[in-house]
Amino acid sequence: MTSSPTPLPPRRRLRLSIGAAVVLALIVLSGAVGLGILRGQAAPAESLPLADVGSTAEPTGELYVHVLGAVAAPGLYVLDVDARLVDALAAAGGTNQDANLAAINLARVLEDGEQIIVPTVGAAPDASGAAPPGDDRVDLNTADQAALETLPRIGPAIAQRIVSWREENGRFRSVDDLLAVPGIGEKLLAGMRDGVRV
Repeated sequence: MTSSPTPLPPRRRLRLSIGAAVVLALIVLSGAVGLGILRGQAAPAESLPLADVGSTAEPTGELYVHVLGAVAAPGLYVLDVDARLVDALAAAGGTNQDANLAAINLARVLEDGEQIIVPTVGAAPDASGAAPPGDDRVDLNTADQAALETLPRIGPAIAQRIVSWREENGRFRSVDDLLAVPGIGEKLLAGMRDGVRV
C-alpha cells in the first residue's frame, strides 16, 4: 500500500508562495530596467525605418537633431527631449581635434528638427545661427539693443527688456516668446513679427 505525500504545512506553503512572487517581481523589474536603458541610448536615425521618422516628435519625448561639421560621425540623431548640445556631440562620437568649441554653447538646450554645425578653428563661428542670404530680419537670440531698436515701435526700454529676458531665460525658441517680455502684447508683436526671427 502506497502512502500519499504529506501536504506541506500552511506556514511553509506561504513562505514558498512569497518567495516565488518575489522572484517573479525581480524578473519583471530587471526586464523593465533593461528596456529603459535600451530606450535611453541615443541612436542614429539612419538605423530607423523611414516610417518611424515623423515630423511630430513632441509627444514621444524625443527630438531629432542633425549634427554636422567637426564631429567624428556626422548624421541625424534621436535624443531625449531635454538634451543639450553636449549630448548631441557625444551621440555623434565627439568632436575632432580642430573643432572650435569656444564658438558654440555646449550647455544650450536643443530643439526638435535643429541642425548643429560644429565649426573648425578659424572658420566663421556658429554657422548654424547665420541668416540665409537675403534675410535681413533681426535675430532675437543674437541682436544687441541697437539692432532691436531698429524694429517698428521698439524704443530703448523695450529693447533692453528683450535683451534682459534673453539673459535671464535663455534663447528665444519662437517669435511668440516675445509675449513673455514685459511691455510686449499681441498688438506690438503683430507689428514686429515680420521683422524678427529666431
